[in-house]
Amino acid sequence: MEEKRKMAKIYDVISMGSAVIDAFLDLGVEEKDGMISFPVGTKVKINGLNFSIGGGGTNSSTCFSMMGLKAGLIAKIGKGYNGQKILNELKKNKIDFLGIQENGRTGYSAILESAQRNRTILTFKGANDNIKFSEINLDKLKTRWLYFTSMADESFKSQVKIAEYAKKNGIKIAFNPSSYQTKKGVELLMPILKNIEFLCLNKEEARMLVKEGSMFKGLKKLGPEIICITDGEKEGAVYDGKYLYKYWPKKVKVVEPTGAGDAFGSSMVAGLMRLNDIEEALKVAMTNAASLIQQKGAHTGLLHWNEIIKKIKKEKFKIEKIEFN
Repeated sequence: MEEKRKMAKIYDVISMGSAVIDAFLDLGVEEKDGMISFPVGTKVKINGLNFSIGGGGTNSSTCFSMMGLKAGLIAKIGKGYNGQKILNELKKNKIDFLGIQENGRTGYSAILESAQRNRTILTFKGANDNIKFSEINLDKLKTRWLYFTSMADESFKSQVKIAEYAKKNGIKIAFNPSSYQTKKGVELLMPILKNIEFLCLNKEEARMLVKEGSMFKGLKKLGPEIICITDGEKEGAVYDGKYLYKYWPKKVKVVEPTGAGDAFGSSMVAGLMRLNDIEEALKVAMTNAASLIQQKGAHTGLLHWNEIIKKIKKEKFKIEKIEFN
């Protein structure tokens, strides 16, 4: 056993999150009162259909690998065609699968896109929510960072236990929760929040956790060392307990926003790991997220590290650093 530990691969970052098949449906249907609707009992012709690999776990681990980091993924998938498709994609992107493949069903999402290019996502989590802590090989968790995306049920309970393990073993944790978690309140997430280095969430999710006053200071009291609050195309900010780094995303033509949050959060962590500077990490995150949303698919527009650095040197960014004690 001791010999196995010595031989274990050491990773830069291991993601834990969903691995799904994404089906993108270009409906060509006009929105009405913020809704997409269809008459019952009819057959509707759509403009286009595309398939790709998605889910917070695969999205973030793909980003990390393209950033030149040794990346792994903890997820749960089925043994059928869709599960194998995900494994093939991970191998292609040089990501080690550290999760579980079982007889259950692989997760699946249908992304419905209106004529106005807004989206509604129908998701079936499948095996993703059933990761038991006993199924995870802790000997393989030799990593500098862990990156948690949103999970539920048994998988979330396992994330809580892994967070405790990571804290005891000097592993830093980044956490990117979703609205279905934050709307349940602080108590659910507190076991993870108190053990993490970096928290990334959007403005709506942040306000669910901090009902009044400064969201940044309120979240800081919960445990994270660095907090990032995004707001889509509008101004966002990062807080480290002393300084607030306001940033304004570049205006680009949005083709498909799926995976933008994963790209921003994981790129920010990769930037912190490689550059150890919040302002520079923000430039990395903004550049990669902007590239992603200009193409269809949750991975297609992601850039390699060298491509990002070249772009950063040529472009100007609006970032304002102010004291915020």
